[in-house]
Amino acid sequence: MHPMGRAAPILWAVSSHQSSSFERGTDGPKVILAGLDGSAPSLRAAAYAAGLARRQRSLLAIVYVQPVVTAGTAMGMPVPAAPDGLAEDLMHEVRASAERLRDLYEVRWEFHTYHGDPYSGLVQAADELTADAVVVGASEQAGHRIVGSVAVRLVKAGRWPVTVVP
Repeated sequence: MHPMGRAAPILWAVSSHQSSSFERGTDGPKVILAGLDGSAPSLRAAAYAAGLARRQRSLLAIVYVQPVVTAGTAMGMPVPAAPDGLAEDLMHEVRASAERLRDLYEVRWEFHTYHGDPYSGLVQAADELTADAVVVGASEQAGHRIVGSVAVRLVKAGRWPVTVVP
């Protein structure tokens, strides 16, 4: 306690021998990953993530995971469950939104497509892109309350801060 009755200021010192190695999330997010599948919640999640990326001056990595039909994989070839054009349509929609908002604010962003189940694809993307945070839309499927949604599985993985947007 300071002699005048005030709390003494706390001084932080960094010793010269401390490691300067990278640690996720310590200096704010460098890469914010947003999962996008074309659903209304995923579009809201991408918009929310774009706002975070703008304020944090982070890279926004928008990731679409194209599901594959498991019956096709039994024959040795993954078969897309969604048409290949969906990824391209989503990318064009994101690009058009970014262009419309460019005069208001600019966000650095990239669009990535992965194949597989949504959870595994987002985990792979987050690892490869060194994501500091993951933003996804809430599931609209009733069955996910019992089995668990992609968002719940990402939270349970405990590897990144996860924001679920309704």
